[in-house]
Order: sequence, then C-alpha cells, then structure tokens
Amino acid sequence: MIIWRKQDRLRDMRPYSQDLRERVLAAVETTHLSQAKIAQAFKISLSTLEKWLQRQRETGECAALPHGGGHTSALHDCETFIRAQVKKQPDVTLDELCVRVAEAKGVQASPSMMCRELQRLNLPRKKSHFTIANARRHA
Repeated sequence: MIIWRKQDRLRDMRPYSQDLRERVLAAVETTHLSQAKIAQAFKISLSTLEKWLQRQRETGECAALPHGGGHTSALHDCETFIRAQVKKQPDVTLDELCVRVAEAKGVQASPSMMCRELQRLNLPRKKSHFTIANARRHA
C-alpha cells in the first residue's frame, strides 16, 4: 500500500516541462508509433498527449497555460475591521466576530471561515486570563 504525503501530491501538480512537451510532439510527428505507445514511452497519459496535440493545432504552441489564480476570501475586504475588533477585544469569540462583521460590513461569514481569516491575518484567538474555567476548583 502506498501512502502519499501532501507534499508529494503538490509536487505532482506542477505542469510538465516545455522540453518534455516538445520531445513528445516531435515523436508524434517523426515516428509511426501510435499515440498510446508514445504516451506510454514518455510516461504521460494519453489524454495529456491528446490535449497537447489539440492545443498545438488550435494555437500553434504547446506551452503550459498560466496559473488560473484562485479566489479571494469574502472577508478579504474586512481585514482592517477584523484587526480593529480583535485589538479592541482579544477574547472575542468567532460567532461574535461573525455577527459584528455582518452588521458593519454586510458580509456573512461562518465561524470556520472567520477562523481561517484570523489565521491568514496571523491574529491569535487569545482568551482572557480572567475568565473562570469550566472545571470545578478544588480547595
């Protein structure tokens, strides 16, 4: 049984090198082998080879497409407000912070979403030292 680590999966998500792309497409043009045999020889999938060929036919190039980017958090524009609220009350709960952001900025956020935003902003969720613990105290 093979156990994959997260870093191994991320390493495999990189685009294929331009050199490999050019060698594979040159092999398709110069040899009389089937696309499946060429894909097997270069250890790529047949669908990848077909996509490269289609892209070369349509655009004339086989270079990797640029990274798509991703999405920004809905709380991204609330950064200064969140920082101010945490500075004003360091022991504010995630639920309270979500309510305050919704009232002030009109952005609905779940506690897990708020937790990720606090982590992104490197803001700790510091609890007050003066609150009584939930456990019973022994005399």
